[in-house]
Amino acid sequence: MTQPLKILFSAGESSGDQHAANLFLELKKQLPDLQGIGMGGSKMAAAGVDIRYDSAAIAVIGVVEVIKHYGEIRRALALMQNLVASERPDLLVCVDYKEFNFKLAKFAKQQGIKVLFYVSPQVWAWRAGRVKQYGKVIDMMAVIFPFETAYYEAENVPVRYVGHPSVDKVKPQRSKAEDLLAFGLTEGKPIVGLLPGSRVNEIKRLLPVMLLAAEQLHKLVPGLQFILPQADAIPDALLNSHLSQTSVNVTVIKHQPYDVIQCCDAVMTTSGTATLEIALLGVPMLICYKLAAITYWLGRWLVKTPFIGLPNIVAGKLIIKEFIQHEANPENLAAEMLKMLTDGQYAGQMRKDLADVKAELGQGGASRNMADLVVGMLLGD
Repeated sequence: MTQPLKILFSAGESSGDQHAANLFLELKKQLPDLQGIGMGGSKMAAAGVDIRYDSAAIAVIGVVEVIKHYGEIRRALALMQNLVASERPDLLVCVDYKEFNFKLAKFAKQQGIKVLFYVSPQVWAWRAGRVKQYGKVIDMMAVIFPFETAYYEAENVPVRYVGHPSVDKVKPQRSKAEDLLAFGLTEGKPIVGLLPGSRVNEIKRLLPVMLLAAEQLHKLVPGLQFILPQADAIPDALLNSHLSQTSVNVTVIKHQPYDVIQCCDAVMTTSGTATLEIALLGVPMLICYKLAAITYWLGRWLVKTPFIGLPNIVAGKLIIKEFIQHEANPENLAAEMLKMLTDGQYAGQMRKDLADVKAELGQGGASRNMADLVVGMLLGD
């Protein structure tokens, strides 16, 4: 009997875990007998992928954090290389997690295994010369922003734009009126969202700053309400340790980020995918971020793009204010939030610019498009 086709997935962070899970569910519709194994998290496991290494142990960002976890990252890479050699998958699908997956892809190519890389490294932001290097270790690059294809086409690297996964994912479960009632919020009074991130280090660095800004805003805007969608990876104790020290009341909601965001008149958010999700919901925002000092200074030296916020990068201009490192202070955040809450023309222009970003990202279908691409590679198209 013919052996079922087998894919080895490598996803190192929570976003990659979600992308890979959605992809595998779409693949099973076309190839019911397909086997999936590899590195990932709970969402991939729930989708039916046989998880051989839980990526939660290595889901870190920044130079300092990577150094601290270097031994575990090396152990994970050795395990995945062993799976490539022993399982001989029909395809290796590397999802984001750039440096780790570059090494894994290189090893797989040496073993004669086809490699598909999903979510391009940000070559438009730094180290554009790596396009050629990736071209040597992959068979196909699947990109999620339309402007990324040009970088690979210029070096004759096979590339396919599949769409951004967030376009399909960002859908509130209820109407705004239903959410206001469910969350205990008062209709007609302004609501500010606090999105301090999905990593422990982000919470520690940014939530205290956001809360101090919230205290300033609370004195300036009568009846102002605050709401925070708690990321799955953030422990209650960590969040409560910060919230217990502030004078403002913050409503914390779990597992419903898009319903929370749609209730907001304006949002303070960390950099990352969340900025794009807020943009897709058309809510005015500011972007703030703080890094370990060494990571920040290395970034200033290496990063070539003038922006860190994805809506600004997609728009090709500054439509959302960015507050990085020392600029991410309570006074700056409070001043920008106040402008969004009180200047209707300013907030209206931002909503218009965000609508343009949404249009640029297209109609969605990323997981389905990815599945079609994978099936073509598996069956030799």
